[in-house]
Amino acid sequence: EQSSEHPLAEAIMTYAKEQNISPSASQQFLSLPGKGIQAEINGKRYYAGNRRLMDGKQIPLEQWSQALEQLADAGKTPLIFSDDKQVIGIIAAADVVKPTSHQAIKQLKEMGLQVIMLTGDNARTAAAIQQQLDLDEVIAEVLPQDKEQHIASLQSQGKTVAMVGDGINDAPALTRADIGMAIGAGTDVAIDAADVVLMQSSLTDAANAIRLSRKTLKNIHENLFWAFIYNLIGIPLAAGVLVPFGLTLNPMFGAAAMSLSSFCVVTNALRLNLFKPKKPAQAALPSAADIKTETMKGTVNEMANTTLEIKGMMCPHCEAHVRKALEGMEGVKVLSVSHEAANAVVETASPVSEEAFREVIADAGYELTGVK
Repeated sequence: EQSSEHPLAEAIMTYAKEQNISPSASQQFLSLPGKGIQAEINGKRYYAGNRRLMDGKQIPLEQWSQALEQLADAGKTPLIFSDDKQVIGIIAAADVVKPTSHQAIKQLKEMGLQVIMLTGDNARTAAAIQQQLDLDEVIAEVLPQDKEQHIASLQSQGKTVAMVGDGINDAPALTRADIGMAIGAGTDVAIDAADVVLMQSSLTDAANAIRLSRKTLKNIHENLFWAFIYNLIGIPLAAGVLVPFGLTLNPMFGAAAMSLSSFCVVTNALRLNLFKPKKPAQAALPSAADIKTETMKGTVNEMANTTLEIKGMMCPHCEAHVRKALEGMEGVKVLSVSHEAANAVVETASPVSEEAFREVIADAGYELTGVK
């Protein structure tokens, strides 16, 4: 897994490092999209991936079927490891559902949208996630190249499709969709392919983007309606429709009316500045009693400088994500964010729990590893 860029590979390598396991050098590494990977170690070929890969390499799975099903039913993704003859082990990785995802999906459904999850995971794991998040539909065991076809199939049914993704495999589907939304912490390929970039790694931003777009269209329709009514009345008056009745329109009043029309349209458009995106629910701040009796659980008290050690920042773009997420917390002032030092320095106007920082940073797509 050390040569793979897949998030599950990163999780495995992190766990191996924690267990002080040094990986052997591998050669002939090959990624098999939608299936897994293969490589040679000491001249022997090994495979790591899903059931589809094992079936394709004719690796028997009969004795492992029950274990694989149990893991899948628990919402875990089983990664099967084998040599060229037999299975040598299984590692289960759980793609943890973010606390804000259920909230975001609820918001999307309240807006009358149908929420579908496209995933390469097996059907059992996908069904467990569907039940957990109350999704309308799940399409599982989808190969990367097939995601675009599923988007096209939905469009052929007369549906308008918005696709949210973050990986290289999502790029074709993001391009095919009527609106492609890329997670800001995703790959550059996905960001380039998308129409909209969600600056934080929270699905609630997708709901906010749709809410804002609907308000924008409503605003445009309002402006067009009143402009049409205004011209319907104003043009005949300017053309002299009331002259036979002895009434004329003074050019001064005409100019003032035209300016007033523009003023009304611009003012109505500026109402969009009042739009307030719904923020993900954050952990409640502890009470004073909690602060005194539970400081061992990681409460950050009011202090001049608090350093948050953050894992996953790679560039100034990442720094901007983290800064924006922290600035959204009440009573938190961001002094600096550095991807090189892998930390952020903040001031807190009131006690804030470490868990609150952890959730906000996780929603931005990064990991809080310590507080100093």
